[in-house]
Amino acid sequence: MKNLNILYAFLGGAIVGCAAAMLFAPEKGEDMRSRIASIIRKKGIKISDSEVDQLVSELAGTIEK
Repeated sequence: MKNLNILYAFLGGAIVGCAAAMLFAPEKGEDMRSRIASIIRKKGIKISDSEVDQLVSELAGTIEK
């Protein structure tokens, strides 16, 4: 059970790290949002542009805290 918790912590950190890297990358916000949307859509998740904007805002708020 302890090893599983370590794995979850590692995966959670990796996800937050990837999100931070994408948000702080020197790329225009509009380009990054469309890139995020295309990645999510390739995974079979239907998401609108406004939902992507909301997701990016939530991630940015989480990282800044």
